[in-house]
Amino acid sequence: MKKRNEKQIVRTVIATGVSSVVTQLFVIREFLVQYTGNEFVIALILFNWLVIGGFGTLPAGFITSRYQKATPLCLGILSLFLAGLSTITILGIRFLRDFFFIHGASVGFYPTFWYIFLLIMPYGLLLGFVLPYSLYVIRHEHPEYPPSRIYIADNLGDVSGGALFSFLLVYLLSPVQAICLAGLPLVVITSPFFRERRRDRVWYSIIAGGVLAIFAAGIFLETRSLQPKVGKLIDYRESKYGRIEVHQNEELITLFSDGVPVFSNQNSALAEEVIHYPLSQLKNPQHILLISAVGGMIDELEKHDLASIDYVELDPEVSSILFRFDLLKTIRGLSVINEDGRAYLMRTDKQYDAIIVNLPEPDTFQINRFYTSRFFELVKARLTPHGVFSFTMDGYDNYLAEPQRRKLSSLFNTVSDYFQNVLLLPGQRIFFLCTDSPVHRDIPSLLASKGIATTYISRYFYGNVTDFRIEQLNQQIDLQTEKNDDNAPRLMRLMFTQWFTKFSTSPIWFFGAVAFVLVIYMMRLHVEEYVLFSTGCMTMGCELMIVFAFQIYFGYIYYQIGLIITVFLAGLLPGAWLGEHLRPHARRVLVWTDILLISLMLVFIAIYFRMGDKLPVLFYLGTGFLFSVLCGCQFPVALEPQGNAKRSAAGAFSADLIGAALGALITSVLLIPYYGIMGAAVGLILLKMTSLIMVGKRHA
Repeated sequence: MKKRNEKQIVRTVIATGVSSVVTQLFVIREFLVQYTGNEFVIALILFNWLVIGGFGTLPAGFITSRYQKATPLCLGILSLFLAGLSTITILGIRFLRDFFFIHGASVGFYPTFWYIFLLIMPYGLLLGFVLPYSLYVIRHEHPEYPPSRIYIADNLGDVSGGALFSFLLVYLLSPVQAICLAGLPLVVITSPFFRERRRDRVWYSIIAGGVLAIFAAGIFLETRSLQPKVGKLIDYRESKYGRIEVHQNEELITLFSDGVPVFSNQNSALAEEVIHYPLSQLKNPQHILLISAVGGMIDELEKHDLASIDYVELDPEVSSILFRFDLLKTIRGLSVINEDGRAYLMRTDKQYDAIIVNLPEPDTFQINRFYTSRFFELVKARLTPHGVFSFTMDGYDNYLAEPQRRKLSSLFNTVSDYFQNVLLLPGQRIFFLCTDSPVHRDIPSLLASKGIATTYISRYFYGNVTDFRIEQLNQQIDLQTEKNDDNAPRLMRLMFTQWFTKFSTSPIWFFGAVAFVLVIYMMRLHVEEYVLFSTGCMTMGCELMIVFAFQIYFGYIYYQIGLIITVFLAGLLPGAWLGEHLRPHARRVLVWTDILLISLMLVFIAIYFRMGDKLPVLFYLGTGFLFSVLCGCQFPVALEPQGNAKRSAAGAFSADLIGAALGALITSVLLIPYYGIMGAAVGLILLKMTSLIMVGKRHA
C-alpha cells in the first residue's frame, strides 16, 4: 500500500475519534435533558454507548476474512455514513421522545434503557465497526501493520475531541452545530478514497452531498426541535453546565435547566415557605446565604430588613437570565456569586444568620455533595451561634412511602450530628429547619409579631401544616438509618431505591441479564483480551472515582474536571507508544503493569484518606495521567502473544470497550453508592488481581 494511502487512513481514524467523542458528549447531555437524568441514567448512557461499540467491533474481522476484503473505498463510505448519523441521532433523541412516551410524563428504568439502546445502536455499531475495519484496510497490503498505531490514532482523536468539546464547542455552538462542525473533517478527509474511478467520484458527490444536506437540515430544525408542546420558547442557550430554556405560556414564565423547571414567576407560595420558615425563627436576621433560589424569593426577602443577601448560583448564564426576565430583581444588599456553593462555603469566612439551600433531590453525585456530613459541618461553621439552616425534599400527600422515609431518616440522622434541634415541616415540599436554638412551630404568629405580611402562610398554614401532621412526620424518622457521607454516599442508594419503587420495577432483572451475557462473553476471551477487559473496567472506574473524589473537596469546577478527563484520555497516548516499544517483552510487561496499577490504586486511596482536603489539584491530574499511561501501555503488548491477527485486533478493541462499559456501570451505581470510595477501590483492585493471576500463570 502506498504510504500516502496509509497516512490518509490514519487521518480518517483521528477525524473519526474527534467526531465520535463530540457526538458522545452531546448525546449524553441530550439524554440527561430528556430524562432529567439521575446517576443511574448517566451510567446507562455510558454503558449502552460502550457496549454497543464493543460489540460493533466484533464483526469486522469476520466479515473481512470471509466475505469481502477491506478497501479504502468502503472505509470512506462508512465514515461518511457515520458523519451523517451523528446529526440524525441527536435529532432522533429530541423528536422521538414524545412518540414513544407520553409528553411530560416520567419514564421508568426499563423504558429508558431500551430507548437509549435503540437510539444509540445504529451510530454505536457503525462506530465500533469502523475502528478495526480501518486497521484491516491497511493490513490488506501491509499484513504486519501493528494495531497499536490505530489505537494511538484513535486516542489522539479522542483527546482532541474531548478538549475541543470541553474548552471550545460547548461555549460557542449549539449541539447540532458543534456535531456538524466536528463531522466536517470526515467529509473532507475521506474524499481521496473516491478518486480512483469516475464512478467512485460520482458516489462521493452523492453521499457527501447527502451528509452536508443532513447537516444543513439539522441546523435548520434545531430550534424547532426544542419548541414546547404548550406555550413558546422565548430564550434558549447552551452553557458549559447544561441547557437553559425559558418558556412562556400566557403570563407564566418558566426557566428550565436541563429539562427541569427550576424557576417560575408564579410560585409565590413556595417562595414564602422557603424564606419565611427559617427567617421567622430569627429575631433580627442581617446576613443571608442562598445556594440557588426559587422564583419570588427576593420579594419575600425584602420584607426582612436585611443587611446582605449572598446568592450563590453555579451557572452565570442562569443568574443572568433570571434578572433579564424579572424572575429575580436587584435589591439593596444583594450580591450574586457565580460559584459552586460548597466551594464557596469552604473559602469564605463570612458568618450568616441563615443559610438556605434550594437544590434538587440528591440523585446525582454532584448534588449529593450538598447533603453529606461534611457539607453540614461546613454550614454549621459559617452560621452565627443562633443561626438557622434550611433545605427541602420532595413532599407527600397522605402516605410516606418506605424509600422516602428512609431517605428523610438518613438526612435527619446526618444533620442532627451538627444541630441540636432539627424539625421537619410537611407539605408539597418537606422543610428541614436546623438550629441550636428552640424551633417555634407557630410560624404565622412569629411573622405577625414582626409585621411581615404573607398571602399563603397567613391563610393556609394552620390548615396544611397541622401539629398532627408535624408530629406524624417527625415520629416516622428511623434513627438507625445510615448517615450520608462524602466518601460513602448512602443517600444515593436510597434515591435509587425510591426511583425504582416509584415505577414498581427492580434492577435485578437488568443486572441478572448483564451478568449472564458477561459470563458467556468472558468464557470466550483469551487471557490477553481479559487483561484489556479488566484494564478498560479499571480505567473507567478510576476516572469516575477520581472525578467524584475531586468534587468532594474542590466543588464542581468545570474547567478542572474537564482537564482531569482530558488528562485521562491524553495519558493513553504515551502509554500506547511505550507499549509499542515494549512488545518484545509482552508477558512481562502485562504482569508489571498490572502490579503497578494495583499499587497506584493503593497509594491513591492511602494518600486521599490521609490528607483529604490538603491535596492539590495536581495530585488528581497526576494520578489520572499515571493510571491512563499504564492502561494505554497494556493495549499493544496484549496483542503481541496472539496468533490470529484479525481476531486479536477486533477482540482487543471489543474487550477494552466492554470492560469500560462495565466499569462505568458498577462504579457509578453499585460500588460507590453501596460501598463508598474505599469499597470501589477494593472492587477494582480485586478485578485487576484476577487479571494478574491469569497472566502470571500463563507467564509461568
